[in-house]
Amino acid sequence: MYRFLLTPRWWGINVFVLLAIPFCVFMGSWQLGRFEDRVQDHRTADAAASAARTDPARPLASMLPVTMQTSGRQTTATGRYDKQLLVPGRELDGRSGFYVLTMLRVDGGKALPVVRGWLPGTADAAKAPAAPTGEVTVTGALQASESPGSNGVSAVGGLPPGQTAAISASSLVNLVPYTPYEAWITLDKADAGMKAVPPSAPANSGLDLKAFQNLGYTGEWFVFAGFVVFMWFRLLRREVEFVRDAELGLLPDAQETPATPETPAGPENGSEESGVTAVGPSTTA
Repeated sequence: MYRFLLTPRWWGINVFVLLAIPFCVFMGSWQLGRFEDRVQDHRTADAAASAARTDPARPLASMLPVTMQTSGRQTTATGRYDKQLLVPGRELDGRSGFYVLTMLRVDGGKALPVVRGWLPGTADAAKAPAAPTGEVTVTGALQASESPGSNGVSAVGGLPPGQTAAISASSLVNLVPYTPYEAWITLDKADAGMKAVPPSAPANSGLDLKAFQNLGYTGEWFVFAGFVVFMWFRLLRREVEFVRDAELGLLPDAQETPATPETPAGPENGSEESGVTAVGPSTTA
């Protein structure tokens, strides 16, 4: 009864099912792993934020490179303030304004971007207070370089001189004559006349919409795997019923082609009517 499973058609169906089910299970497991990673990153970020409020500030060199564990932690650096830039389009407490960013020259010739505070309104160099002179020691929360177009960072170019859209080494290297760090800090206590900028959580560390999308995709892939199994059993059942009906002779016979009706004979086609031959009178010469 099951010999039909050896036909080329069913070979193709079986191979497809054997490949589709592991693929769906693999993709579902992968999406579930992505969701679990985001949950773990969220927990790590929360733990780092809690530790940042209690742990003492550490030297900058010991905190680099910026990772999920060091982002948001307190760090300290010593140097001299140099070039000052403005970062427009930044919101704080529901208001639009700009950051005052000053490069801190440290030993080794590199510079650390330091957000000294936030001011409301349109970015204007005249509003930004001048940086302290001489050698200073700053303390603030360590942050990773920003990426233009993400986390609310503007990707629009063509800003006026003295402004930058993102606080990142790739953007700042074109604006300052020295090498900036792949990190920046925001001061715990802003300089006079400005508000302190709170540190932000590391990228992809929160339970946002993307995290729950991974969870939704997990369910979809496992549903696909179940659907493939369901359809295989459904096709198998229909095939078995067809074979059983054929063995019992329950399949409907093919319809016979109706015969074409004969054309009645008549004088016009040279046939005799009713088999009677008409005899006319004889003519004698």
